[in-house]
Amino acid sequence: MKHADSGAIYGMGVLGAMVYYLGHAATFAAGAFGIFKALFWPAFLLYKILELLKM
Repeated sequence: MKHADSGAIYGMGVLGAMVYYLGHAATFAAGAFGIFKALFWPAFLLYKILELLKM
């Protein structure tokens, strides 16, 4: 149960991202892609950071 705090924080991040992406979706396809992006936003964030650092 030591990792429950980080899971809760990640879950809140996923819910917040889902609300954001679905709220800005104009089509069903954009909403479906928004759900995908909401689940994998940490990977996108890390990719962008590494891209900026050129690693």
